[in-house]
Amino acid sequence: MAERRTDVYARITAEIAAAIEAGAGSWKMPWHHEGAALSRPTNVVSARRYRGVNVLALWIAAQAAGHGAGLWGTYRQWAAVGAQVRKNERATTVVLWKQIARPDAKDGEDGDDETSGRGRMVARAFSVFNVAQVDGYQPPAAASAAAVPGVEAADAFIAALGVPITYGPHDAHYRIDLDHIFMPPRDAFDDTVAFYGTLIHEAAHATGAKHRLDRDFGGRFHGGARAIEEITAELTAGFVLADLGLAHRPRPDHAAYVASWLKELKHNPRAIFTAAAKAQQAADWMHDRQGVKKAAAA
Repeated sequence: MAERRTDVYARITAEIAAAIEAGAGSWKMPWHHEGAALSRPTNVVSARRYRGVNVLALWIAAQAAGHGAGLWGTYRQWAAVGAQVRKNERATTVVLWKQIARPDAKDGEDGDDETSGRGRMVARAFSVFNVAQVDGYQPPAAASAAAVPGVEAADAFIAALGVPITYGPHDAHYRIDLDHIFMPPRDAFDDTVAFYGTLIHEAAHATGAKHRLDRDFGGRFHGGARAIEEITAELTAGFVLADLGLAHRPRPDHAAYVASWLKELKHNPRAIFTAAAKAQQAADWMHDRQGVKKAAAA
């Protein structure tokens, strides 16, 4: 029998909250990674990358088990490619969104707003296993690691977003009233990775402006709106940096947010689903802007 939707929310949220608590001392959160293949969870059959909260769930599972690759599939999917899940291996839960036509439904009313407001989205749970948990898998002869842009392309990626940035004696922040990012100079950061992680985090906040994605958690989360926005920006940075092949490492200044993150997630099991969906939307917007730039130059 399919797992009840409320149980899916509660179980995945509990795992994420536990991972946040475990990393609180070092500020290492579930969305931090080293930019390796592990950071880009992909389905073995469709070759599509997992999205939204599924990425977060798979990151947590892979890091906890020490898996070195990001290839995943259901029991049947592994069997379909000639592999066998080993006995007693523990599965990881992911969710598939199914749309139920309902004209009166509001977008994202259940926290799983992976699409537009054309209907109500419901979550169905699936169990998946990592390639490290199977025997007999033979990758296709032509398969190779997908090239990732890396540091050399990060400046062009950020420039294509079209968000104004000023560098100077500032703390890193985005001012929505000015629609402007303020950043310290590059040499103020420990390394290049830290610089890009901070800048993309602030750019993620900028995606929420009314003339972009019009993201506002105030009406829904009330006192927890800032915490959810911060998680959204951090997840967005995690997703984008993984796509760029760059590490996403802890920022000590986020230690102050840990308690509020945990409070909101434990109070509302659907909060992390909302944050992850909005983060995926923000990451998609950033990637879409790259195409806009190319088209304009053509």
